[in-house]
Amino acid sequence: MVLVARDARFGPILEAVGPLPLRRQIDGFGALLSAIVGQQVSTHAASAIWARLADAGLTDAGALRHAPDAVLRAAGLSRPKIAYARALAHADLDYESLRAMPTEAVVTQLTALPGIGRWTAEIYACFALGHADVFAAGDLALQVAAARAFALPARPNEAALRRMAQEWAPVRAVAARALWAYYRIATNREGIS
Repeated sequence: MVLVARDARFGPILEAVGPLPLRRQIDGFGALLSAIVGQQVSTHAASAIWARLADAGLTDAGALRHAPDAVLRAAGLSRPKIAYARALAHADLDYESLRAMPTEAVVTQLTALPGIGRWTAEIYACFALGHADVFAAGDLALQVAAARAFALPARPNEAALRRMAQEWAPVRAVAARALWAYYRIATNREGIS
């Protein structure tokens, strides 16, 4: 496997976690909205909020544009996330063109929108666009998993984990999936929804 050839420390991790879940999503507005919903909340909370939005028919841009704030708050969105979701709904992104862009171009285009930071853009590139060489180093679960899996003295911050992940190119998304799976085993919690 390419990842183990790049960093042998992944051998025992991959043995421990077994087959890695792919967790691909259909790209487009819903996948990006889901990433916004998942910002800075637990996977359980994000799933519950997403389910309420879906039950209310608010997972497409047209419906979200016209939904009253009270309805979005009742689904679990905070005021800032309501603003981010509405900005996304009004952005009229060309999702098809994102498919052909390299990861950094996707990140640049998406982070120009309100409420979409590097983590959200990288999560979208990984799960909705299927980019193989993307790593959301700002993800807390990845940081915790790296600290535990590699017996680091402390949890690496985003910059440190991003530097560490450079050696895993061109399969950084596989490294991320392995570390998320390891996080699930090590903590008995999901690291990504």
